[in-house]
Amino acid sequence: MCALPLAPLAAHELWIEPENYQVTSGSAIRANFKNGQEFKGNTLSYFDRGSARFDVAFDGKIAALKPRAGDSPALQMDAPDSEGLFVVVYETTPSTISYKEWEKFANFAAHKDFPNADADHAAAGWPRDGFKELYTRHAKSLIAIGNGAGADRAYGLETEFVALSNPYDAEFGDQMEIALFYQNAPRADAQVEVFDRAPDGTVTITLNRTDTAGHATIPVSPGHSYLFDAVVLRPAAQAGSTPDAAVWETLWAALTFAVPQ
Repeated sequence: MCALPLAPLAAHELWIEPENYQVTSGSAIRANFKNGQEFKGNTLSYFDRGSARFDVAFDGKIAALKPRAGDSPALQMDAPDSEGLFVVVYETTPSTISYKEWEKFANFAAHKDFPNADADHAAAGWPRDGFKELYTRHAKSLIAIGNGAGADRAYGLETEFVALSNPYDAEFGDQMEIALFYQNAPRADAQVEVFDRAPDGTVTITLNRTDTAGHATIPVSPGHSYLFDAVVLRPAAQAGSTPDAAVWETLWAALTFAVPQ
């Protein structure tokens, strides 16, 4: 694990941020879509055209959400009457970004731990300016209803974090164990960027790696909230088919949760 300075990065995360990570049975659950850097960002409204999947999972059941266009917070519902771990699952439709300068993409690729991107880009014969990237977001959030008892699992996102520890469990210590998946297979030796927000709002960023099984164990602190982020970079499916086609594609996995005091 290594710490990073709080400096402008060449990437923007998207995450689900509940107004409260712990709620009582039957009370309101409200959560925002956030987009920004360093675990600070703008609130995004819900729009159908940008959403490929928006579900909640509780007590072994999954329900698809259908908010109204423009809803903010994007998630507004009553908590179940029983207690347990409540999981929010969200995937976006693809969006496109254009790179006018190679340096911006190179900085992004380096920061997200893709050291071969430059060589692969050159070998494919793609232009070093004026090229496009597709990106999708694959976000989850863990909310405790009452005691928050229960376990996370894989929900079939193309890339996703699965919490192997439950931070709301009474026996939880100071280590959060996660598994990282891509296309339903473990992602070994992958970078996990951890954003740790203290109660005073201070954010600390560290880099971690998954092991050969795609697992990582990350120290966490009571009273703090967390965003875990991991990115897949791959050639776009239509790369080279037309001059205007995107050449790269990124898939962003995100997980948010809080550790009770």
